[in-house]
Amino acid sequence: MSFRVPVLLSSSSVFPEPTAAAFEMAATLGYDGVEVMVWTDAVSQDAGALRGLASHYGVPVLSVHAPCLLVTQRVWSSDPWERLRRAAVLAETLGAPTVVVHPPFTWQRDYARSFGAGLARLAAKHPDVSIAVENMYPVRMAGREFVPYVPGWDPTDTGYDAYTLDLSHCAASRTDPLVMADTMGAQLAHVHLGDGTGEGRDEHLVPGRGNQPCGELLASLAGRGFTGSVAVEVATRKASSRAVREADLRESLAYAREHLATGPRSARAGSHA
Repeated sequence: MSFRVPVLLSSSSVFPEPTAAAFEMAATLGYDGVEVMVWTDAVSQDAGALRGLASHYGVPVLSVHAPCLLVTQRVWSSDPWERLRRAAVLAETLGAPTVVVHPPFTWQRDYARSFGAGLARLAAKHPDVSIAVENMYPVRMAGREFVPYVPGWDPTDTGYDAYTLDLSHCAASRTDPLVMADTMGAQLAHVHLGDGTGEGRDEHLVPGRGNQPCGELLASLAGRGFTGSVAVEVATRKASSRAVREADLRESLAYAREHLATGPRSARAGSHA
């Protein structure tokens, strides 16, 4: 029996609506589960509340995004290791197999110095949870470019036991996601599905609305032996209504399922950005 890749709805995709709305929309639209972005919404931090929502709506939490954004630097603790530890505990408590984490910021010197070894220690304490480091991107401002991550935005340059591949971030870094997936190899554990135009910023467009090879990447997963999940992570904050937001999320789910179902085909047939 072939593995069916679960398609999750990231709770960040319903922002500015709260975490609870992600469970409601995931159930309404037919997603396989939810990725919880842990942020300032208290519900996103609470295992009991999340378990209750998963039970009520019949959609499990299958991924937890650790609080590593600039706006979540004091969620749970100001210590990044404590935040990541608690994300792993939350995932383990909820039965979610994946924790997504970003590379350290440049100012997190102590955290960065011990990042690889610390991930290994945490993974040993939580063997049922894959802590997947996400590819990021350089930041471009006023005609200048800088990298706010150390040792860099591309985790494959360092090498980790598990990765999250974010297609919108590939667009922002002007990186071919198919090449990055090749580099990640068997350590590719999770995918963030969103599109981009390659304009050098993080757009998280509905897949198919940018110029990234989103469909080709999804279709290639079966041939890669991928056994993780795909989380739809698109920006709907400008949606004028709940109906418009749901339409974008319905379209994203249909796109994911359509291309996952095509399976491997002659990779790189045709051109892609």
